Amino acid sequence: MAAIVVTGGFGVLGRAVGQQAVAHGWQVALVDVAAAPPAELAADSRFVCFPNADLTDETATVTLFEKLDAHFGGIKALANVAGGFTWVQTEQAGLESWKKMFDMNLATSVSASRAALPALKRVKGCIVNIGAFAALKAAGGMAPYTAAKSGVHRLTEALAEELRGTGVRVNAVLPTIIDTPANRRDMPDADTAMWIAPDELAKIILFLASADAAAINGALLPVTN
Repeated sequence: MAAIVVTGGFGVLGRAVGQQAVAHGWQVALVDVAAAPPAELAADSRFVCFPNADLTDETATVTLFEKLDAHFGGIKALANVAGGFTWVQTEQAGLESWKKMFDMNLATSVSASRAALPALKRVKGCIVNIGAFAALKAAGGMAPYTAAKSGVHRLTEALAEELRGTGVRVNAVLPTIIDTPANRRDMPDADTAMWIAPDELAKIILFLASADAAAINGALLPVTN
């Protein structure tokens, strides 16, 4: 049974990816920086939960993936779901805002991908990153976030080229706004009709991780309604 590691696994999208994965027969590790998984995840034996995972700590991340590789007897896929968002105009956005977005969105993806590569190369696995449709053309207040997500896009393309010939594929999904409780709370007046349901995005992530997507590599796939 193939194993997938989902970073940001305790969040709304991470949980959706995990639930879709187990439904399709994957073994699932949910990795998150949070101190403890939500109660429903902790009680669900289908998931292996790894809290307190600081993916910006490269040494700790390598150790974590070595443990995961040993636990499952191999890792077939990595879903880099860990990330975050902030809205701040550039005039008010000190370097701490930029560093926060870089660390949450890009550094976590780089660190996890590098740590997973030895295991992925052995089985010709794959990486699926979470980019952002908004990063194709930034709007006001979106500079730190979209700059970081643009970095995820470039990471996806470059890593796909670097790994060409190894059998490891690297792709990214570029969703618009994901329909989460936090986004509904932060944007109470927004029209949610065109937002992306986490379950629907999770299905696309799992497709890219599957053998059915074996011919797709280096793609930045917009996910829009």
